[in-house]
Amino acid sequence: MTEYAVVFEKTSNGWSAYAPDLPGLGVAAPTIEETEKLIREGIEFHIAGLREDGLPVPAPAAQVKQIAIPA
Repeated sequence: MTEYAVVFEKTSNGWSAYAPDLPGLGVAAPTIEETEKLIREGIEFHIAGLREDGLPVPAPAAQVKQIAIPA
């Protein structure tokens, strides 16, 4: 199983998400749960499309880390 980093961002009317290692892939939905469902489906669809087109599938490289700072 391959794991890609996904960034979730709160928007004015819901949530959006993108996978930094898969340029051009982004989703948005009213809830974070629906956004997660869409990004999972989107990653699978995106990779399938790359393979069908004979293009390389990028290996996961991005990392996400929470960094605490004094407020």
